[in-house]
Amino acid sequence: MSLRHALLGLLTERPASGYDLLKRFETSLANVWPATQSQIYTELTKLAGTGLITVAAEGPRGRKEYALTDDGLAELRHWLTETKPQRNTRSDVLLRVFFLGVLKPEEAHEYLAELAGLSEQGYEELHQLAEAVDWDDDDLSVYGRIALEYGLRFHAMRRDWAKWAAEQVG
Repeated sequence: MSLRHALLGLLTERPASGYDLLKRFETSLANVWPATQSQIYTELTKLAGTGLITVAAEGPRGRKEYALTDDGLAELRHWLTETKPQRNTRSDVLLRVFFLGVLKPEEAHEYLAELAGLSEQGYEELHQLAEAVDWDDDDLSVYGRIALEYGLRFHAMRRDWAKWAAEQVG
């Protein structure tokens, strides 16, 4: 996934300013694809330059509201249907687990306990987010809830796995 496609996707529901998109990012996509304010504004300029979005309105202090163009929607659909997701094969967490044998057992237990704690914290943060969002029946809410559920299940699985792994360490 790219920031480009994330922004195109967020604009499918309605036009939005860079600030609006940043806030929507913070309450939805930040857990799966974090982006900074400068990254978002830079990408919006690029998207407008390629005709995938357009400036639909301008307000005070240079505020711009962006809207998805037909070409932008076609690009998003192409990305969704014609390109395969990248398989992330690197995991810093599992690489470290693979070499925990070079540590003392209590150090390995400490690493795994910390991982379980971080996973529990991630789960709780997503749970709080789920409770705080005003969900409705639009596509971003429906599919956003589905993506959030993935995050909840992932953190629960990694927490449970880390506890199990700690039991395996001698």
